[in-house]
Amino acid sequence: MERRLMRRQSARLCCSYSTLKAWLPILSWLPKYNLKWLKMDILAGLTVGLTTVPQALAYAEVAGLPVQFGLYSAFMGGFIYTFLGTSKDVTLGPTAIMSLLCSSVVGGEPHRAVLLSLLCGLIQAVMALLRLGFLLDFISFPVIKGFTCAAAVTIGFGQVKNILGIQGVPQQFFLEVYYTFHKIPEARIGDVVLGLICLALLVTLMFMKSSLTSDSDSTCSMYARKVVWAVATMRNAAVVIAASLIAFSWETYGNHVFTITGKTTRGLPPFRPPPTSDTTANGTIVSFGEIVEDFGGGLAVIPFMGLLESIAIAKAFASQNDYRIDANQELLAIGVTNIMGSFVSAYPVTGSFGRTAVNSQTGVCTPAGGVVTSVIVLLSLAFLMPAFYYIPKASLAAVIICAVAPMVDYRVVAKMWRIRKLDLLPFFVTFLMSFWEVQYGIIGGIAVSGALLLYSMARPQIEVTDHGVLVMELSSGLTFPATEYLSHTIHTRALQVSPPRSVVLDCSHISVIDYTVISELRDLLRQFKLREVHLIFAGLQPSILKVLLAADLEGLRHNHSVDEALQMESRNLLDD
Repeated sequence: MERRLMRRQSARLCCSYSTLKAWLPILSWLPKYNLKWLKMDILAGLTVGLTTVPQALAYAEVAGLPVQFGLYSAFMGGFIYTFLGTSKDVTLGPTAIMSLLCSSVVGGEPHRAVLLSLLCGLIQAVMALLRLGFLLDFISFPVIKGFTCAAAVTIGFGQVKNILGIQGVPQQFFLEVYYTFHKIPEARIGDVVLGLICLALLVTLMFMKSSLTSDSDSTCSMYARKVVWAVATMRNAAVVIAASLIAFSWETYGNHVFTITGKTTRGLPPFRPPPTSDTTANGTIVSFGEIVEDFGGGLAVIPFMGLLESIAIAKAFASQNDYRIDANQELLAIGVTNIMGSFVSAYPVTGSFGRTAVNSQTGVCTPAGGVVTSVIVLLSLAFLMPAFYYIPKASLAAVIICAVAPMVDYRVVAKMWRIRKLDLLPFFVTFLMSFWEVQYGIIGGIAVSGALLLYSMARPQIEVTDHGVLVMELSSGLTFPATEYLSHTIHTRALQVSPPRSVVLDCSHISVIDYTVISELRDLLRQFKLREVHLIFAGLQPSILKVLLAADLEGLRHNHSVDEALQMESRNLLDD
């Protein structure tokens, strides 16, 4: 008896531990952690950290927020994801797309950006707990591509004003294009020269990294390749540091040649709940409900895009490095990161493709590499904020332009044209509408994709062949949107001709049927009976046959295959 109780208790403990491991993936790899993994994680964390700091500063500019908010948003993800994440490669933090979306929703107001992070995190965490990750499947690839291409163009062009050093350019894209060209005569020579030099250096280092080969065996060339790879990988930090030193030297001698970042808030952000109300410049208090109402569709778009971007990245690198991820657990990790990030003044974050690629290429072994990255960001906040005063905006603009340029994938248009031309419709709707408002672009693209999906359900392919008896083969499932089309096809081809024709309905591809279809089939069987011809069902799957029999359809005929149905109907015709 005691032994049986001990076995039951042991089984319960094992079950509890398995459940705990599912919610805390760190328990799967921490017991196996070793010194080799630690070395690789530290190396990867340092490398990603030196990439994260300049990018976070630059993305805060895209979000329309003071640069320190980029760093506030860049460290919480490393700690949270270490405990909750299922991918060893993914790094969470500010990205170009999330910064653009944030800017469009909060209009550069820091308090609202922090509250938006909390609300997005709550939505994402609830979706994870309710296992609603499947909703992301309804956002098609053409919509994603259309949005990312438009976002890259919007973000990239939005930095041209910083390369030129001009002020007073509005955020709305079309006005931004007009005023940028209108104010070109006001461009500052120093910013233009420095910005172009930074762009040239970043592009050169990027090409140097991509062209590195491993075909030489000499120790010297191996060492040189490692040096070039290290410098090219940390090119953002190297270029920003070099530009800052140049700006500092000019400012020291009183020459204000460059537009610099200027004063930033020093030190770590206070840990406090995000504000649930706001105060306008004239002292009017804006309530929580009014703020949420102002967010509008952004509260649906931003959480979805954050999840979509991060899970797509996680799946890509999991496939590349031969491991599996749990999509719902990834949702939870992002949601908790955004919730906790809101307590340290962060705006919404997600997975970064560029930094994840660096993490993977450097050989990270576990999510613990994110802790090292987060520590570097915290050290930067604690000790380097005064140095950020001298960062030229033109250098940050160059970093952003080089980061988003690869997102403009023009080759995808040709691929869609070759594979399925209709996919270009949601792509271009999303792409063009995103220049008006990014939320409208995504919503418009999803609506068009949904309409195409519904149309394909309402107009399934029906292949009609004549074997003396008409054979109609349905190419997909049969649900209520297709009822009218099926009925019209049968009436036109079989019942409204003279003389009326019998029909064999090949149902071998049908796995779903609903009440609306059953009602229409009942009417069709009655119409066939009145005209003294037959409607025969062939190739029915057991589940569909069970439904049809349960519906008690009068005059129902069915056969295992089309050939059997044709043979039976041929005999009936001969008998007649």
